[in-house]
Amino acid sequence: MSKVVLEVEKLAKTFRKPFTGKKVDAVRGVSFQVRAGEIFGFLGPNGAGKTTTIKMLTGLIAPTSGKASLLGTPVPSPDAMGRVGFLPENPYVYPYLTPREFVSMCGRLNGVGGRGYFAKVEKVIARVGMSEAIDRSVQNLSKGMLQRVGLAAALIHEPELLILDEPMSGLDPVGRKEVRDLILDERDAGRTVFFSSHILSDVEMLCDRVCILKKGEVVVAGTMNELLGAGGRRAEVALRDVPAELKRALEKLGHVTKELGKALAVEVDGDDRVKEVLELALAQGAHIEHVTPKRETLEDIFVRRAL
Repeated sequence: MSKVVLEVEKLAKTFRKPFTGKKVDAVRGVSFQVRAGEIFGFLGPNGAGKTTTIKMLTGLIAPTSGKASLLGTPVPSPDAMGRVGFLPENPYVYPYLTPREFVSMCGRLNGVGGRGYFAKVEKVIARVGMSEAIDRSVQNLSKGMLQRVGLAAALIHEPELLILDEPMSGLDPVGRKEVRDLILDERDAGRTVFFSSHILSDVEMLCDRVCILKKGEVVVAGTMNELLGAGGRRAEVALRDVPAELKRALEKLGHVTKELGKALAVEVDGDDRVKEVLELALAQGAHIEHVTPKRETLEDIFVRRAL
């Protein structure tokens, strides 16, 4: 069992609205663990409490109740944050600096320096695809380019744990692939990555484990293999020349049907029910076009449990 590098136990945050004083429970008793060397996805719709949780973990706001620890140290911990690379959802980069100057400054603030430091700055900026704009004023960069600069600043001190809030935000498909590759490289180097994202295909591709929030509470948690295998074996049976009586019989048995061109697609759960559908279709003179195995995706789970 890998050691736990990030642990959250019943973490909660309640805000009060200005003027009215009405309480808003942004996070409600969230608990999870992130183990060393894994990529952990932190998901949820807008307003689910992801960014609020990340702000509590990084010490930007104080929790109302509960506790958390980073790298074995209770939060908030300046010492632990020195070993963490953090990319906020909307990174602020001083507009009159260049990427070279900003990343260099962030490294210095984390105690990095010495011989070869400026070559190291250039190398990390090249890793995020910003070499051509390394000496361009930050105020002239696009949102996606700012995201890359913020990511370089999070990497410059070679952190043990990366906490990334929407790292693919503002990036084009090429940029997303580059960031995905970078995250995998960081894991291969032995680092741990905790990130939130709305791009479920990237999460499904990258993550070892995920946690999904809804209205400030954890509704789904587990490894990708556990979650994607939880729905069991499913298949789509496509039929042609389907009599109306057959369609009614299938729907009465609980099967979901939909028109697929001139064919009728039947969603079937379990091998035994596939056999049931095929026997019924053949008995009533329908033609079987294909039987296609299907598996549940992370998007299916997200839509079903978090929306």
